[in-house]
Amino acid sequence: MIELGQGPDATDLIKDVTEADFMTEVIDASKDVPVIVDFWAPWCGPCKTLGPQLEAAVTAAKGAVKMAKVDVDQAQSIAAQLRIQSIPTVYAFYQGQPVDGFQGAVPESEVKAFVQRVAEVAGGTADGGLGDAVEAAEQMLAEGAAVDAAQTFAAILGEDPNNAAAYGGLIRAHLAMDDVDQAEAILNGAPAEISDAPELEAARAQLELARQAENAGPVADLRAAVEASPDDHQARFDLAQALQAAGDSEGAVDQLLELFRRDREWNDGAAKAQLFTIFDALKPNDPIVLHGRRKLSSMIFA
Repeated sequence: MIELGQGPDATDLIKDVTEADFMTEVIDASKDVPVIVDFWAPWCGPCKTLGPQLEAAVTAAKGAVKMAKVDVDQAQSIAAQLRIQSIPTVYAFYQGQPVDGFQGAVPESEVKAFVQRVAEVAGGTADGGLGDAVEAAEQMLAEGAAVDAAQTFAAILGEDPNNAAAYGGLIRAHLAMDDVDQAEAILNGAPAEISDAPELEAARAQLELARQAENAGPVADLRAAVEASPDDHQARFDLAQALQAAGDSEGAVDQLLELFRRDREWNDGAAKAQLFTIFDALKPNDPIVLHGRRKLSSMIFA
């Protein structure tokens, strides 16, 4: 089980800086960790939006970057030296030098991307080490330690409730424990902001396949039925579901491709829909996905 740290106190990460301590809190401090400087003023409307967004992103980075807030009305010589023409203006300093920056209010996604870039300048990450924790939890899951993986994913979500990778991992961990109902409850409770994230889409597909597996028939009987009647589309579709339930994704894809070849419109295009569900459940670079998509495309555009 991985213990997730609480990160530095926010007062150590975000400071109001004046001309008197700019050299210490920005230039000198940036020799150890990047410092993002927010040049603002109390009368600046856009500053009131951008400032809190920057503070939230810096806090979430848990020490990978720091932030200095400089009121240009009170630090006019600093603003002049750095040629601040308008506010808000944001500069990032590392090793005593400006390394990145932007002017004006920008979307929150761009603020987060900026903080991530700045963190990476110093070889860090803006996720407070949560990426490493996700990777460790994924390794646990791959090794069959689903309970430990679930606990780690849950701990990550305790620190970052919108971590799509951890949400997807937690759902897959419960599926690995055959707790399909809990997996579905977790998926349904995911924040709206990440509901369309690739990790959630994959988990959604895996959950659908798990539900299908609960009603899958015997592979041997269904294979015999298909061999006896190759045009029995329902039997072939059921065989594909049974193969997938048994962990044979490649066999399932092959049967669905054959069904699509024989009658692509059968049951409102069920073969194609099921293929996409399997593709979504697997990793995009999985050879089964790459081969299956290629064959499906060749049939569609033939």
